[in-house]
Amino acid sequence: MLTLTILGNNSALPAHGRNPTAQILQGDNFSALIDCGEGTQWQIKKYKIKTGKLKYIFISHLHGDHYFGLIGLLTSFSLNNRTEVLHIFCPPKLEEILNLQFTVASSHLTYEIYFHPLHGEAEIVNDGNLQVKSFKMNHRIECWGFVFREIKNVRNVLPDKTASFEIPIEFYPKLQQGHDYVTPKGTIIPNEEVTTAAEAGKSYGFCGDTLYEENIVKHISGLDMLYHETTFLKEMADKAKERFHSTTVDAGMIAKKAAVKRLIIGHFSSRYDDLENFLLETQAVFKETSLAIEGTCFKI
Repeated sequence: MLTLTILGNNSALPAHGRNPTAQILQGDNFSALIDCGEGTQWQIKKYKIKTGKLKYIFISHLHGDHYFGLIGLLTSFSLNNRTEVLHIFCPPKLEEILNLQFTVASSHLTYEIYFHPLHGEAEIVNDGNLQVKSFKMNHRIECWGFVFREIKNVRNVLPDKTASFEIPIEFYPKLQQGHDYVTPKGTIIPNEEVTTAAEAGKSYGFCGDTLYEENIVKHISGLDMLYHETTFLKEMADKAKERFHSTTVDAGMIAKKAAVKRLIIGHFSSRYDDLENFLLETQAVFKETSLAIEGTCFKI
C-alpha cells in the first residue's frame, strides 16, 4: 500500500492558511518528498511526518513555489545529524543553486546528496521497492511529471497447501521468493502449487504545473491515483492558458481520458478562498475526484 500526505496545496502565494506545493509519498520501505514549497519543513513537523525513511526528493520545476523550502529542509536535516544518503531528482540547474547556497553559508552537511538531473522521459528509480518514471509537462519553463509504482516481489504462501506437503515454516521466505521445495525424499514441490503470485503494486502519478496536455495520457493511463493541478476554475480558462496552467475541467478530462481510478486536485490560485467549486466542477467531468486538503492522508 502507498499513502500520500498533502503538505501544501496552493499555487504561487501562500494564502488562506494554505501553503505552496509539497507532498509525501510513503511505502513499506521508502518515503519520497514531491516538490518542496516554502514552509514544507513546518508542515512536516505539523503533520508528524517521520523523515527517517526519506530517501528521495523529486522537484518538478524551478518556480519558487515548488522548491523554495528545500534549502531550509536540507540544512535542518544536517543540524539534526542525518547520516543517510539522499537522492534528489530535479532540473539540472537546481544542483548549482543549492551548492551556491551551501558555499556562501559555509555549510557542511552531515550526509551525502546525490543529484540526478532530469533530461527526458525515462525510468529514474528502480530499487526493488519502487519504480519511478519521469515525463515532460507543458509549462512556461521545463517541468516534469512523475509516475510512482510500488514493486511487489513477494509471493503469497498458501498455508493449507504447505501443510499438506509438510513444508516447514522456516522455508516460507524461500517460497515467497519463488523457490521450489524439495522434500527429504527428494520430491520437488513446485512453487506454483503452494503460493500465488504477488499482488500488483499500487501506482500514483504527479502532474505538476501544466497546460491541458493530452500527450501525458500515455504515461498516466490506468493509475490507481493521479494528482493534477487545477489553478483556476473553468470560467478562467483564458487566464489558465495564458499562464500555462490548468482548470478544473482540464484536470477532469485528463483523468477521464487516462482512465485513472481516482483524481486529486490542487495548486489552487490564491484568488480563491473557498475551494468547494473546484470539487464540484471537476466532479462534473470526473466523479472520483478529491481536493488536496493539507494534512489529508490518502491511501492508495
